[in-house]
Amino acid sequence: MKNNKPKYKLIIDAAVDVIAENGYHGSQVSKIAKKAGVADGTIYLYFKNKEDILVSVFEDKMGQFIEQIATATSEKDNANEKLYTLIEMHFSQLAANHHLAIVTQLELRQSNLSLRQQINRVLKPYLGVIDGIVKEGIEEKLFRNDINIPLMRQMIFGALDETVTNWVMNEEKYDLVGLTPHVHSLLIKGISTD
Repeated sequence: MKNNKPKYKLIIDAAVDVIAENGYHGSQVSKIAKKAGVADGTIYLYFKNKEDILVSVFEDKMGQFIEQIATATSEKDNANEKLYTLIEMHFSQLAANHHLAIVTQLELRQSNLSLRQQINRVLKPYLGVIDGIVKEGIEEKLFRNDINIPLMRQMIFGALDETVTNWVMNEEKYDLVGLTPHVHSLLIKGISTD
C-alpha cells in the first residue's frame, strides 16, 4: 500500500504544512515536493493531483484521529464518559497540530462539491462513533429516549467543529482543550434524563 511508504508520509506531512501556510489554492505541488524533500515527479507516483493530495491528507489524518477516538471511547464505562472523551480528544488532537487544524477547519471548507463528498465519506466512521455513544446513552437510560439520533449527531459534531473553527479563527488565543468540560456540560444538559 502506498500509504505505508516513507515518502507518502513525508508528502502528507509536507502538504499539511504547505496548505496551512499558503492556503489550498496557493499551494503548488512543487511547494509540497520541496517541503517533503522529494522531486516534483515523485508526488505523482503517489497522488493524481493536488485535490488527491488534500483528500489523502484528510483520509490519513482523520483516519488516525477517528481510530484513536474510537479506541479511547470504547475503554470508558458509560456513554457520558465516552462523550466527554470524544470531546476532549477532538479538541486535543487538533490543538496539538496547528497546521492540521487550519487545513481541516478552513481549507477544506473552501473545496468543491466533489471534494466535500469525499470528505463526508471519510467522516462517516466518526459520525458512527457519535451515533453509537448516543444510542448507548439511551439504552443506559442516561440520555433521553426521545432523542432524534441524526439530529443529535449533527448537534454534537457541529458544536465541536464550530468550537475548533472559532479557536482557529481567533488565532488560538485560548485553551481549546480547557473548553471540554463546558462543551460536555452544555451537550449533556440537553440530552440527559436528569
